[in-house]
Amino acid sequence: MITIQTAEDALKTVYLGVLAEQLNTSVNPFMAKIEQTSSDVWGKEIKKLAMYGLNGGVGASTETADLPKAGGNNYANFTLTLKNFYGKIELSDKAIRASQNNTGAFVNLLNSEMEGLLNNAKANFGRMLYGDGSGLLTKLGAKQSDNRSFIVEDTKYLVEGMIVDICKNAEASAVSGHDALRIVSIDRNSNKVTVDRVISIATLNNTYGLYVQGSKDSELTGLGAIFSKNDLYGLKRADYTFLTPFEKSAGKTINSDIIQEVIDHVEETTGGNVDIILTSYKARRKYLQSLEGTRTNVDYLNLDGGFKAISYNGIPVVVDRFCPDNDMYILNSNDFKMHQLCDWRWLEGERGNVLKQVANKPVYTATLVKYADIICDRPQGQAKITNILA
Repeated sequence: MITIQTAEDALKTVYLGVLAEQLNTSVNPFMAKIEQTSSDVWGKEIKKLAMYGLNGGVGASTETADLPKAGGNNYANFTLTLKNFYGKIELSDKAIRASQNNTGAFVNLLNSEMEGLLNNAKANFGRMLYGDGSGLLTKLGAKQSDNRSFIVEDTKYLVEGMIVDICKNAEASAVSGHDALRIVSIDRNSNKVTVDRVISIATLNNTYGLYVQGSKDSELTGLGAIFSKNDLYGLKRADYTFLTPFEKSAGKTINSDIIQEVIDHVEETTGGNVDIILTSYKARRKYLQSLEGTRTNVDYLNLDGGFKAISYNGIPVVVDRFCPDNDMYILNSNDFKMHQLCDWRWLEGERGNVLKQVANKPVYTATLVKYADIICDRPQGQAKITNILA
């Protein structure tokens, strides 16, 4: 007989391991290559000493001259606050009771909830990888006459069903009465978004933005932060030149010469080794067109996790739906670490229970949690090609 306890046991012993594995390895090939570690986590923060440059304690001289002066290693102290990531499922008491004498129906019920949670979490992590931590999905334009629709700057990071907040970009939380809005429909031709409630803000413009519910300024410190002009990991870029990665404008095109020039710059300047290239569908099409023009054969790679990629001299060129349309990232995954307090866990109550009844409702919820963030030890060893126009 299926009970709440049966559901709890299944979530803990059967589904947790599968969910954690999928979220750690199946978001995208780059995320799968990033090492996960609990080192350098101190309380609620990540504090890491990052070495840069050379220690300088090497030299050559005559047999009677003074020995080289010891230089010591150069260190910078990186500091980040652990981000809080949550995923929530909901099971009604009625659905559980309806399947209590049918194991197959119960398994299907849990499988459906787990699949929805997994797909949502993978999409959010994939998107956050390219973000700057602010959580901004898009800036807003004019409100429409129905008061439930508005124009947005870009729909790339928006999907029907998402629950979002409208925030004034300079403020920390949602505009009063405009949190937890559900996206009902998206017209991608006109960049029009419709939500499930009336928007009472008199005038919408680009000083407002859409954010995933409750996530403003609380998301993963992704590539957007590394390639921004803002300070990074608590340090001023002006004081540490190794915090600034290399960028090159493609001049509206992309070809093997440009890619090789950027790779050569990274390897010559930092001694790093590029092992993955991330790009958008549009930029990939542009690159494939350049290969056709030179009649170059295209090699394909099968990557761990079931991913496929084209090859540039053995380096996988991975297309990603969340990569900005006109960009190509040239990266060394060995320079990145996911520092975490622990791997994915169910949020447990005092008695170790993971399913909790919602107050005054015949509904039970379970919440998946992880406290972590990503640090790039050597931002200077990363590069980006911009201005690739398809």
